[in-house]
Amino acid sequence: MRYAEDFQQQVSRSIEASIAVKARLLSSAECISTVAKVSVVLVDCIQRGNKILLFGNGGSAADAQHIAAEFVGRFAFNRRALAALALSVNTSCLTAIGNDYGFELVFSRQLEALGRPGDVAIGISTSGNSTNILEAASVAKELGLQTIGLTGNGGGKLKHLVDYCVIVPSNDTPRIQECHILVGHILSELVEQTIFHGQAELIEEKSCVSGS
Repeated sequence: MRYAEDFQQQVSRSIEASIAVKARLLSSAECISTVAKVSVVLVDCIQRGNKILLFGNGGSAADAQHIAAEFVGRFAFNRRALAALALSVNTSCLTAIGNDYGFELVFSRQLEALGRPGDVAIGISTSGNSTNILEAASVAKELGLQTIGLTGNGGGKLKHLVDYCVIVPSNDTPRIQECHILVGHILSELVEQTIFHGQAELIEEKSCVSGS
């Protein structure tokens, strides 16, 4: 088949590149420590009755929605819904704010409306320099929210504005985004396991009993 051999080689190279960045992430004690600390922040947020607000542009907007869905829906097992919201989902709100105030305020304006002290704001930007993410991080701090950044490229300006910053050791946008969703899955798993410890085992036991 035409191009098939070349495509196979490219597929292999892309997978190898993704594995290499994840290996660097794994070998970074700072990254591992930061993800663990962020997990604690999210557990405490949910247990206080607060919520998680996520935002990003483009692929990072999709990541924000994906991670929010893991909390509101489920990650590994059935349990009650957890309060999380991606600020990129309301197109009427985004376009109204963008048109009336400017695109740089599409997330910060929503944080003014929805954010409360004790909530957690998670800004996702592969460069760490997206203007609307930086503006939202600044406003979140002013409102008394805890702030977290998911970035690459050395962290950009965002690393100086947030309480915790997970910096993927890469300058390649696709590889950074792949690690961001990995981190999102890890956070979802740790929060779910911690808040509902024992529930997964109980569900599994019930399943085994009913199956027998």
